[in-house]
Amino acid sequence: MFEKFSRSWALAKASASVLKSDKELLLFPVISSIATLLVVATFLVPIVALNIFEGGEPGPLGLVIGFLFYVTQYFVIFFFNTALVGAAMIRLEGGDPTVADGMRIATSRIVPILGYAMIAATVGMILNALKERAGFIGQIVISMVGVAWTLATAMVVPVLVAQNVGPIDAIKESVALLKKTWGENIIGNAGIGLAFGLIIVGVVVTGVVSAIVLSAAISPWFGLAIGVLTVIAVLVLGVIQAALSGIYSAAMYRYAVDGHAPAGFESGALQMAFQPKA
Repeated sequence: MFEKFSRSWALAKASASVLKSDKELLLFPVISSIATLLVVATFLVPIVALNIFEGGEPGPLGLVIGFLFYVTQYFVIFFFNTALVGAAMIRLEGGDPTVADGMRIATSRIVPILGYAMIAATVGMILNALKERAGFIGQIVISMVGVAWTLATAMVVPVLVAQNVGPIDAIKESVALLKKTWGENIIGNAGIGLAFGLIIVGVVVTGVVSAIVLSAAISPWFGLAIGVLTVIAVLVLGVIQAALSGIYSAAMYRYAVDGHAPAGFESGALQMAFQPKA
């Protein structure tokens, strides 16, 4: 267990060193978050106005709107993630990417990104529908299928950036890379998420306790201020985590294809993350 935490910390530090050299990469998850909120607001207005989901089970119109919402959300997320990974790959190759470079790369792959968004939306809706109708055991099985899908498609975005292929071929290549390199050490891919999860929990707990204490000891306004600062801190950490995950994704792809760690990464940590299955 200690080794897993150690590897997570090493991978986080390695990704942070790349992010430190190009802080512009933080803009991609920020823009993505803003665009995602706009998509939610855009779909929420007609849904509320037309009472589409009133009564529980959605009708045909509700299913269509739900699918379009899924596709649009996935497209926005994948588009800006592609821009982030594309810019990260330029940095890993020794270049100096700009936001415009990342957007150019994502725009050039807009058709396969849309195709992949439609596939992901379809899979997501099917899994959600099955989960709602399944019993306790069935929900566990479907959740495991969802995890398997997430792992199998983890390298799709880097593949779309680096190769001129469609979404189906990108999924196949992602699965091939998973089989080739991750093996039993798949936990290494979750290192950054684990590290930031612990940090965010610590920030939230500290913020909540501080807000309660200050509200009681001094003034409710102090507690409110601490609460606002805690929310801001969590949002900032989320942005940093998203950027680091994109950088790590690009590095993993380059390592899996080229067989060596990109500049700025510790070979030992990546060797453990990519140790083949025995």
